[in-house]
Amino acid sequence: MAEATANGLGQHTLHGVQAHDPAATGIAPAEVHQEHPIKLYLVVWLWLFILSACSYLVDYVGLQGYLRWSLILIFMMLKAGLIVAVFMHMAWERLALTYAIILPPILVLVFVAMMVFESEYTLLTRTLFFGAEP
Repeated sequence: MAEATANGLGQHTLHGVQAHDPAATGIAPAEVHQEHPIKLYLVVWLWLFILSACSYLVDYVGLQGYLRWSLILIFMMLKAGLIVAVFMHMAWERLALTYAIILPPILVLVFVAMMVFESEYTLLTRTLFFGAEP
């Protein structure tokens, strides 16, 4: 087998085939280096800044109650989703791995919502059957 030689540009050739072609060189696709454009990261940073500003505006405007907490949680989930998708490279992973990482927190949120509804129902039934607090 012939040795890979540099062609002066930092790229290596093997039998006239470019080294970044995984099918031709026998390199596993996971070993191939993939770079993303800097514009992608700058756009994500801009969106993170905008979402953080919106989250701070919720407090600055003085919203209260469920609307305040809903907006803060929505902005938090959007920021976390951007970070996981781009900076942790989850957007380029297999669908099964994505489901393995993303699905459990979503199910936890569903179960928390179920517990909130159950707690309100329990409080209502206790108030109806046992009477109001003295």
